[in-house]
Parts: sequence; structure tokens; C-alpha cells
Amino acid sequence: MKHIIILGDGMADLPITKLGGKTPLMVANTPHIDELARKGRNGLLVTVPPDMPAGSEIANMGVMGYDVHKVYDGRGVLEAASMGVDIQEGDLGLRCNLICLENGKIKNHSAGHISTTEANELIQYLNKELGSDSIRFHTGVSYRHLLVIKGGNKHLKCTPPHDVPGTPFQQVMIEAKEAAANETAGLLNELILKSQGLLENHPINQQRKAAGKDMANSIWPWSPGNKPKMPTLKEMYGIEKSAVISAVDLIQGIGVYAGMVVLKVDGATGLYDTNYEGKAQAAIDALKNGADLVYLHIEASDEAGHEGDVELKTRTIEYLDERVVKPIVEAAAQMEEPLAIGLLPDHPTPCELRTHTHDAIPFIIYRPGENPDGVEKYDEESAKAGSYGLLKGNEFIKALLGI
Repeated sequence: MKHIIILGDGMADLPITKLGGKTPLMVANTPHIDELARKGRNGLLVTVPPDMPAGSEIANMGVMGYDVHKVYDGRGVLEAASMGVDIQEGDLGLRCNLICLENGKIKNHSAGHISTTEANELIQYLNKELGSDSIRFHTGVSYRHLLVIKGGNKHLKCTPPHDVPGTPFQQVMIEAKEAAANETAGLLNELILKSQGLLENHPINQQRKAAGKDMANSIWPWSPGNKPKMPTLKEMYGIEKSAVISAVDLIQGIGVYAGMVVLKVDGATGLYDTNYEGKAQAAIDALKNGADLVYLHIEASDEAGHEGDVELKTRTIEYLDERVVKPIVEAAAQMEEPLAIGLLPDHPTPCELRTHTHDAIPFIIYRPGENPDGVEKYDEESAKAGSYGLLKGNEFIKALLGI
């Protein structure tokens, strides 16, 4: 049996006032996902331990069945793997957002979803002005970049910018968790302040300002760590061939460490306008060409949740249903080998909170030949009646794989 995990990043939510106490999953028109729920078995999954931050890095590693307490060592070093940046022993890697500040407050975590072309020019400029033998910026995708500090100390308190929109940036700057990290914390805060003076007047930002767009007028480093030591999916579960499809460096980086082939799709943006059909077809082709497991990650709902855009989040869920789930289910019916399908988010990104939470997420596992559990619809409430109950750790992926 072949296997696919379809992951709608952040698509779970909490009851929303303007939806009459319902969630986007409850109000979205999702006939194909609901059909999977009826044919499969359902449940809830805890993807993030209560003592760890509810980030996509931890949540996606949790979905894959990793013991995150043992293997997680920061988001930046995972993204470095997808970017081809070799993190050496002793190097400190951090995710480095380009963010928008307005009146001294964090307006958004994405600099208005700046284009990669614009961002690359700014990152190269920062390298010229702030880089050195021990400080290096690396361009990622859109607002998501990498900062590497040779010899840096990872014991830092860093605040993800998507957690604190509207907060004065001075209140959430980097702090040392121990005395040995004071120098690194001071260096990073100095880089933040210097970047603001440099970026404010850069031609790219002046053009964005004139066009009424948010400026990328500050860097924001967070999620520090060193190179992780992760077993592959083959080592953990005997999966011979696996592939990951995502527009996001983070998920691609996890895939590299997990021993997966990273498949990139033209037009995959990580936003609501991503190439849904192209990603679905890439997954179908990978399964036909020998992959035993495909991890198909769609970022759009998470970004809509961070923006607090209820209508957009609902629409991205409907796009997932019609433009991803439907063609995959139709292709599965024509495949010689049966296809087990797991569908879930990695974590909730509630629109009214605009950040991630630790709440358990609803999931579907459809394995051809297994009896369904009577759940009629896919959403946060319906999943509570599922036969899997509440799963933790590697229980989801083992159930999908039939282990």
C-alpha cells in the first residue's frame, strides 16, 4: 500500500464570533474531504507537546512521528537544509524574517508578503553592510530568510513575530537565557536596530511605500539552534522511498533530514494563490513513480489565519478540497496499488488570535478495506466522535502506515 499525507497548514481554528460560533472548517464547502471522513476513520492528534512552542517546525515533525524533545534544535537550521546552506558544528542558525514596523510596532511578520526578488536584493544589501566572516544572511522565500552566526550561543529567548502583531518591537527583543548567551543576544539586537536604519531608505522600500505596500523595514531573527541529529523515515519506519512537496523552506528542510526527495513545483507560493493543481499532480506523479509516502504540504490556510482573514481562510480550505483532494482521490481510483490517505493540519491558527495554539487537531485516515467509523463530516467537533480518539506522538503515522 502507498501512502500520502495531505497537510493543510493551520486550517484548524477555534469558534469564530462572526461565523456564529463555527470554524472555517465547519462552514467551508468540502464535499471531497467530507467523503474521505465518511469512508475513513477520524480522531484528534496532539502535534505539539505542552512544554514546547506551537510552531510549524515542531508540529510537522510531530505529524511525521519524531520525538521532538530529542531531535528539535531550532527552525533556522531546518530551513538551512532546504536552502543548501551547510550548518557547521558550532554555527548558530536562526530564521530571519523581513518584517514591517509601523510607529515602532510590529505591523506584520511578512513585510506585506514581499516578493522573493525584492527580498533577495534587501538580503544581499544587508550582507554587504552588516555581514562578515562570522555573520551571514541567506535568501529564502518571500519574507523567510536565514541568519548564521559562527560561534553563536543558542540559549536565547526569541519571540516569533507572527505571535505579536501590534506589539512595540522594543518589548520583544532578544534576551539571553543564561549569562554565556549575553554576547550573542547583544549582537542580534544590534543587527535588528542597524537593519532598521539601513532598510528604511533602501530604494526597494521607497518603491513599496510609494505603491502603498508595507515596507520590509526590519529584520527579525528567531528560533535559534545548531545542526540537528534526526533519523530518517526509513530508519524509523522502513519507508524506502518518500517525497515532500511544499513551498516552504522549513518543510523542505525537515524533508532533507528525514531522507525524503524534495519536489519543487513551479508557481508554489505558500499563499492562497499557490499552484494547487501543480502540487497535487506532483504528488500523483511521485506515487506513480515509486514513492511509498508523499508528504504534501499546503501553507495557504496558515497565512490566512495569521492575517485574521476568516473569508480567505475558508476559501483556502475549499481550494484544498476541490483542487488538491479531489484530483488525488480520482487518481487513486486508477492506481494499481491502493493508496492510504491521511488528511490534517499541523496545528490550529485561529483567525481571532492570529497565531498558533496547542489544541489537538482533527485528522482523517482512509485506508482502503478498513471499516469507517460513522463520522459524516471533517471538522474540529466531528473528529471528537472518531474511532481513533486522541492520539499523541508517533501514533498517527503508525496508524496511517498500518504499523
